[in-house]
Amino acid sequence: MTQPPSNQPPGGFGAPQDPNQGPPQGVPPVPPVPPQAPQTPPPPAGPPTAPPAAPGPYGQQPQPGYGYPQQGQPGPYGQQPPQQPPYGYPQQGQQPGYPQQQPGPYGQQQNPYGGYPTQPMYPGAPTPPPSGGGGPFKGRTGIVAAVAAAAVLIAAVTTWAVVGGDDKEDPIAGPTSSATSSSGAPKPTESVDQGDGTGDGDKGEDDLNAGRKDGEAKINWLLKNNVDLPRNGADVYGPWIVGDIAVKAMYKSIDGYSLGDGSVKWHVDVPFELCATPAAPSPNGLMVFAYAESAKDGAKCTSLVQVDLKTGKTGWKKAVPKPKGLFAFSDNTLSISGNTVTVAGTSSSYGFSLADGRQLFTGATTGCKPFAYAGGSKLIAAVDCPSGSTTKKIQGVSQVDPNTGKPKWTFKLEADWEVDRVYSIDPLVVSATQREQKKWTIFALNANGSLRSQIQGGKDKFAPSCGGGLIIFGKNLEGCTGVAADANTFYMATETSYGTPNEVVAFDLKNGKAKWRSKAPGEQSMIPLRMEGSEVLVYVDPKYDTGGAVATIAPTGGAPKVLLQHQAATAQVESSFYSAGYAYGAGTFVVASGRVSASNDKEEKQVKTMMAFSK
Repeated sequence: MTQPPSNQPPGGFGAPQDPNQGPPQGVPPVPPVPPQAPQTPPPPAGPPTAPPAAPGPYGQQPQPGYGYPQQGQPGPYGQQPPQQPPYGYPQQGQQPGYPQQQPGPYGQQQNPYGGYPTQPMYPGAPTPPPSGGGGPFKGRTGIVAAVAAAAVLIAAVTTWAVVGGDDKEDPIAGPTSSATSSSGAPKPTESVDQGDGTGDGDKGEDDLNAGRKDGEAKINWLLKNNVDLPRNGADVYGPWIVGDIAVKAMYKSIDGYSLGDGSVKWHVDVPFELCATPAAPSPNGLMVFAYAESAKDGAKCTSLVQVDLKTGKTGWKKAVPKPKGLFAFSDNTLSISGNTVTVAGTSSSYGFSLADGRQLFTGATTGCKPFAYAGGSKLIAAVDCPSGSTTKKIQGVSQVDPNTGKPKWTFKLEADWEVDRVYSIDPLVVSATQREQKKWTIFALNANGSLRSQIQGGKDKFAPSCGGGLIIFGKNLEGCTGVAADANTFYMATETSYGTPNEVVAFDLKNGKAKWRSKAPGEQSMIPLRMEGSEVLVYVDPKYDTGGAVATIAPTGGAPKVLLQHQAATAQVESSFYSAGYAYGAGTFVVASGRVSASNDKEEKQVKTMMAFSK
């Protein structure tokens, strides 16, 4: 295939959501053009209060509302944004807006379908206004008109502008159940309340379905934490639904629960703390988990174990070669594509057989070097490329052969633009950012790696929710909610704002323009999770007197069609999951906390960790 033009800037919405990565602002998308010398990137935008010296890439300068809040300015929920803790350490206190929320690092949580923790959908994500100049794909003119739009990213409790083209009583109680670990030893698991009033309450207040109304989904079960965690708590990986089992992993254990009653079907122990997982298991339910090499602080994330999520049986185990050299402190991230699981960090990358663990390839050490992968039906790598200068950074994306690690094509961004996230593998939709200028763009590529379009966000504000655990010296490309895509359309939710419904906007991937928008019901907000057949599967957030819901939006738009309406009586319980992750399958919706943390051991055992709804 022909090599796509070099230094092509992407356009779209999707600033990074990692604890160590700030949200980019005002990233303009740029249309592709024939290869030519990269132009100088647009000058960085000044402070929000400073008047623009020159128009931005879309013909306007990013406004203060689209970026980090100004000093002394209230945050998205009408309160002063807290100072950011260092690199993902849990924040002090509770998260605003919902009762019983647990403190955690940057609100990161696992993706419902990919297991990576995702950040809460904070309101205030600006959208990209249509315009045409400058951006990660510099020098490309005429192919995509008005290819930029401003959208908002969120890091911690802040938002960014994107530029492209145009509970009062604890109702949970119950006996502690047990499961058998892979070694055959009985292991305690979380306390399970099956919502039938058989818990240890003395007034029947433990029946979570007591207030269920006609048409509302039943609560199959609710789990409370029963794991003794370290002082700062632990991230939760998952949930994933495989057949009739819901799986989640936390600290040093991986557990499979019955979707029907929450009983433990299997339990696996790992010797040291879990530190990474792919976004999703393989189609046949195989997953690889990474855990620390020792119990020491700063232990490297280099130990792998394969687990069959259908049965809980462990397979091969392997130690990834330790990184060496200048970037030996890099954090590994994992992805699965076909029969390959990749492990990548800032200094090295590898591909291993998902079936037996043998090494298939080492990522390129010259030319464009992979530092992260996104998996699925194809394997996509984010790469660092030679720039010829110590002051200039060139990044790009490549489609990689999962058996050999060799790139089929590479699409380069303009200087100092960074690959942020991969929102969709097929079609390929990518987010890129320019952090110093707080710019963000979303773009789509064709099968041959050429630029297809850049998303034009107009005046809307967007806030995809992404995460990936405590990744400091590495990069998770996957694990975002708030976005979805089919062959010809990209779907993204506008920002959430308390008491105001948000919308899902559909963008035509042929030209990046908005086709239609669907408004959330009532005063709630909704989050696209993935495609469900030809329709967009969305989660409708609960509010204080209204339960959440699972719904779909038709490919032609219109009002969301509710599949499961959750109970109003337990809306506060549903709201209490910190930085929640979601999974939907077999007619059951599972919500799990993205992190478990508490101020003392007693409170730790009262933390609600996972909940299941069905017809």
